[in-house]
Amino acid sequence: MNEFGKRGSNTNLKSDIGLDNLGNVFWNMSPAELVEDTILLGEGVMTDSGAIAVNTGKFTGRSPEDRFIVCDDKTEDAVWWGKINKKFDVEKFDALYNRMKAYLTGKDMYVRDSYACADDDYRMNIRVVTELPWSNMFAHNMFLRPTDEEIQNFVPEWHIVCAPNFFADPEIDGTRQSNFAVIDFTKKMIIIGGTGYTGEIKKGIFSVLNFVLPHEKNVLSMHCSANVGKDGDTAVFFGLSGTGKTTLSSDPDRRLIGDDEHGWADNGSVFNFEGGCYAKTINLSAENEPQIFGAIKFGAILENIGFHGESSTPDYDCDKITQNTRVSYPINHIDNIMVPSRGSEPKNIFFLTCDAFGVLPPISKLTPGQAMYHFISGYTAKVAGTEAGITEPQTVFSACFGAPFLPLHPTKYAEMLGSKIEKNDVNVWLINTGWSGGAYGTGSRMKLKYTRSLITAALTGELEKVDFITDDVFGLSMPTTCPDVPTEILNPKNTWEDKAAFDKKANELAHAFVKNFETFESDASEEIMSAAPKVMVK
Repeated sequence: MNEFGKRGSNTNLKSDIGLDNLGNVFWNMSPAELVEDTILLGEGVMTDSGAIAVNTGKFTGRSPEDRFIVCDDKTEDAVWWGKINKKFDVEKFDALYNRMKAYLTGKDMYVRDSYACADDDYRMNIRVVTELPWSNMFAHNMFLRPTDEEIQNFVPEWHIVCAPNFFADPEIDGTRQSNFAVIDFTKKMIIIGGTGYTGEIKKGIFSVLNFVLPHEKNVLSMHCSANVGKDGDTAVFFGLSGTGKTTLSSDPDRRLIGDDEHGWADNGSVFNFEGGCYAKTINLSAENEPQIFGAIKFGAILENIGFHGESSTPDYDCDKITQNTRVSYPINHIDNIMVPSRGSEPKNIFFLTCDAFGVLPPISKLTPGQAMYHFISGYTAKVAGTEAGITEPQTVFSACFGAPFLPLHPTKYAEMLGSKIEKNDVNVWLINTGWSGGAYGTGSRMKLKYTRSLITAALTGELEKVDFITDDVFGLSMPTTCPDVPTEILNPKNTWEDKAAFDKKANELAHAFVKNFETFESDASEEIMSAAPKVMVK
């Protein structure tokens, strides 16, 4: 095989991961070279902003049912096995990878040396080997980028092999269907096939870090965004995809640490796992989200978007392919970022939820017990298109606002977060970015400008100057006024024309909370259990 590009002198794919007899192998190619190959191969087109647009094929979101973890001596007693973390046999992994290697024989491949974790004490070197050039460019955008000098001496700790056009045979391979993402913690390897959705690459490494950091290094891993104010105050935003992590942390008055994945170490460091952002673009506008809009330029990758007519201008309102339209870009496409991507102990933590019932307040301050209750609950609505098969918002409870990516039991992460909140006297806020004035289908989505104003008031201390009232069902403390926000929306019941319908819907959601938390009751303290909502007897 012929090899091109920048690579270390001791690099060998055959000895490292058994890949041999490939076609041309392109190492650490520049974004310009990867864009050129993508266009020449007919895999993408150039937009008028300079970003490249690709179609990820059948899968336009993650496929959680097709993610597996190899069960062996390292993971058998440590992983939280069940619906989220599904067991995969060692022998099945080896056999599937052997078939994958056979498929790749003679094919051109793209290799990317990168790393995760912006704190050098926890750096993890990752080598990504991909069948498609734009998959490799995604890895360039999303992971941290070593210098040319570092590449010369690069030693990978983990490998990812991604072949979207290789399909598993469930009867032979032990998969559920033809697509798969399998993590092997002993071999330190992730194999992905049958899907072009790049989020599988990103979330594969996130799952790895969610095991390694808490389990082996006593670092809290978090599904959150984070930014830093002018006074050096760090804020953390927890939330699942579609709740506003990327949008709300992209604040022109605050420097961005990262938009999705972070660690919180005992030394006080809050550090980004990644080197880029992966933002939803549905209904994107320069007016509402100027930083994200401005980041869509050469070097960015747009996924599954539509266009205005026959032009090369993206139509961000188009959901013909999916509502989960996305853009990936290096974090330096945003001007006001933290360099390096680290901050200090957070002063404020925000739990973002997209409430499809429309009964949670747009902002409420949580007690320590409530903070743990809502963190373990992880309530939101999955927004259409975020995962395969989701066509409209669905009420879900995702422990720690990231259950699909947690190899360990949720109480492990909750205990670590609770200890840090108490030790550092952190303010915790619950933010509803979902519906107001009625449930999904009747009410309307909370206006972004109001959410931004509420968060700004919390960060600047303005909410410390106002009175609070307590919600009857959830016991949440709601501010009575806030600068630049209509007073009537602060108490969600005020936005409903039918107050009886509000009470009924609030009771339904409270019942869902209590039912969901039954799984965690045996491990919860009295303080946490006292934060449960009050359900009216039916």
